[in-house]
Amino acid sequence: MYAEERQQVILERARRDGRVDVTGLASEFDVTYETIRRDLTALERHGVLRRVHGGAIPVERLGFEPTLNVRDSVLTEEKERIAKAALDELPEEGAILLDAGTTTGRLAEQLPTDRELTVVTNSLSIALTLTTRTNINLMLLGGRLRNRTQATVDAWALRSLSESFVDVAFMATNGISVERGLTTPDTTEAEVKRAMIASSRRALLLADHTKVGNDHFARFAGVEQLDKIITDTGLAAGLADELESAGPSVLTV
Repeated sequence: MYAEERQQVILERARRDGRVDVTGLASEFDVTYETIRRDLTALERHGVLRRVHGGAIPVERLGFEPTLNVRDSVLTEEKERIAKAALDELPEEGAILLDAGTTTGRLAEQLPTDRELTVVTNSLSIALTLTTRTNINLMLLGGRLRNRTQATVDAWALRSLSESFVDVAFMATNGISVERGLTTPDTTEAEVKRAMIASSRRALLLADHTKVGNDHFARFAGVEQLDKIITDTGLAAGLADELESAGPSVLTV
């Protein structure tokens, strides 16, 4: 196994279990403690793990919020598959909403050119992706820009959403669980996400499997408020059934 592959497994394990320890990883991968320490250091430099005594903890568990660039470099193939599957949920015409996120950003890149769509977004990066698309009527929500996520928040964004209605909202989240719903680290982004779901006829969540089972500070929706969840095949056995028991259908790709 190459170092990059091992590090990806370590990251997924940390997100699933809440932490990893050097001794256990060294035994599992049949490598030295020093090799695992180098892996953990590399992951820490990428901003996805934090070293602690004897191991590491995912930044989500410590209340850290990775930057957009860091999140965009993780699970890229899975996010591409999720975005491609989400294309089947687009209306032939009408209005959609793209929440700020790396998987929704990939959906923006793949939007078809053969239909007229109004796209509402609070994401500066998604807006920049769509600026040259002549078949897209782009509506960028105003408000304060959060540099960490390039998302607009606060009263201006909320006011626009209260006066809008879209066919489908493609949502992003930092965490989702049946017990605590959909969560994100920042309260202002949670407010905007809550208003997005309220402004939509259908709400779909685009989220890779590492988001499932994670909980963050601010709750913005219950799982039952979603119509569909599109995730990847890395989802642990039984979790899809657990999510579906709360209401939405779950598609793994």
